[in-house]
Amino acid sequence: MLYLLLALELYAQPETPSTVIGTGNAFLSSGSFAISIGQYDEGIRLTELGIDQGSLNMTDRDKAVALSNLCAAYAAKGDAAAAVKRCNESIALTSNNWRSYINRAYSYFLLNQLTQARLDIDATNALNPGSRQVIQLRGMINEKVYQPRVIMEDHQ
Repeated sequence: MLYLLLALELYAQPETPSTVIGTGNAFLSSGSFAISIGQYDEGIRLTELGIDQGSLNMTDRDKAVALSNLCAAYAAKGDAAAAVKRCNESIALTSNNWRSYINRAYSYFLLNQLTQARLDIDATNALNPGSRQVIQLRGMINEKVYQPRVIMEDHQ
């Protein structure tokens, strides 16, 4: 379940110069890889180092991607409040990265803020129509909202 929702933007390795993101920042590459294999604490540490060391050379888009990856890692760890904070920072830099919106939507889902989650799902869908993450997270929200409830009464 979480694997499909974890929307990382992986940084390319320096060997492929035409697709390098983050000005070849090895910390960002290593951080996104660590997050993608489930080593969230290490991925967070490396990504934050990459942001700190590359802050002077990073474009807003590169920093937004790194922050979105941090959001994904925090959400995967279950620290939804920290995830929302990082996604907000990412979206403030570039408002057209669908991964930031779906990661924040999942974080809101974890916080049981389903209205906010739905708004971010709609934003994700506008930027990346038909995304499997959108379909899956909508299903999870609907499952939570429409769970059957049984009311029991005590009869004395």
